[in-house]
Amino acid sequence: MSMVQRALRVVQIALIVGAMVWVGPRQAVAQGLAARDATTAYPSTYPSTNTQVYPATDRAAYPSTSDQTSFGPLGPSSPYADALPGISSGVDAGNGIGAAPASSLPAADPLYAPYGSPEATSASRSFARNGGVDRSLLGDEPWSWQLMPTGLMYKSYLAGWREPRLGMQIAHDAKEGWLWDSTLGGRVGLLRYGTDSELWPEGWQLDIEGASFIRMTLDPDHDRDVQAIDFRAGMPLTRRVGPWEMKLAYVHYCSHIGDEYMLSHPGFTRINYVRETLVFGLAAYLNPDFRVYSEAGWAFRVDGEAQPWEFQFGIDWSPAEPTNRWGAPFLAVNAHLRQENDFGGNLTVRTGWQWRGTSGHLFRIGMHYFNGLSEFGEFYNTYEEQIGFGIWYDF
Repeated sequence: MSMVQRALRVVQIALIVGAMVWVGPRQAVAQGLAARDATTAYPSTYPSTNTQVYPATDRAAYPSTSDQTSFGPLGPSSPYADALPGISSGVDAGNGIGAAPASSLPAADPLYAPYGSPEATSASRSFARNGGVDRSLLGDEPWSWQLMPTGLMYKSYLAGWREPRLGMQIAHDAKEGWLWDSTLGGRVGLLRYGTDSELWPEGWQLDIEGASFIRMTLDPDHDRDVQAIDFRAGMPLTRRVGPWEMKLAYVHYCSHIGDEYMLSHPGFTRINYVRETLVFGLAAYLNPDFRVYSEAGWAFRVDGEAQPWEFQFGIDWSPAEPTNRWGAPFLAVNAHLRQENDFGGNLTVRTGWQWRGTSGHLFRIGMHYFNGLSEFGEFYNTYEEQIGFGIWYDF
């Protein structure tokens, strides 16, 4: 079996596994939320202003008077309907929302406090782990147009080298000694049609990204000499619905050799490694913390030794909810195959500790291991084996 067939077989298996878990997680989430919400009295109206109030885990601004039958947590098909007072009796025919009398609303109950207040935030902490993500997986939040949204729908691969993030790793290579690899970049949203969740948005989103990848040597004779600098710029169109993610992107990638490396290696021949690539990626969450993914890239323009096709696939195990000050462990594995290497490539493993904020931004520290052909275009056919330590910040 050729390397192409092996790569396609792995991608096929990943897609089959994702399809098998499409129904199961959603049913489990719905059943779990129904059981949990049955013991939680959500108000249907606020006593004085008729404004609906939700605990802090629900980030979206839900509709109050229209289209309650097609979406939203108060629609008849919603798993929350049975838990809401007034839905089964005393319903207001004008908007489909039951009006609970003010005397029945306990003033001291934090669930009735306005969104964003300390009481509501405190109440949300009593929810089960992954409660906010579970609610998003059910797809009950309304969609709207948003300019410069916060949060991403298709996050970077945690063990991927050519990903737009802030990070660095110091690792020892058997031949080159100690190396210092840095990434200076990021990805942000430009336009979204979907939910307004920061942590777990759904819908469609157009992003813009860019990054530079810098390699320096820590050899005492050539301390911090720049060996190579690669650049990436792109514009991904991303999609998320339930546990599924999709990415269609244009990516420019080019590689450059460092001046100090050229001076210390006068016999080195530079190549003009360039790729203009169309990328298609598909990812599935087996549960809110565990993602499998595969990606194919076809370059419609190449230069140097670059060839059109490349493939990536891997897993990310990373807790999805915001963490406390103690953080949580993570594990990520990525394989990258390229046509210029006869569909050989490399394997990257990263594991350690992470901290995630309420916006979904992720800070990680941990072990870095790399084995295979270099990710730097100028050294695409150079074998490397590295082990070291890294720090990464993902948007």
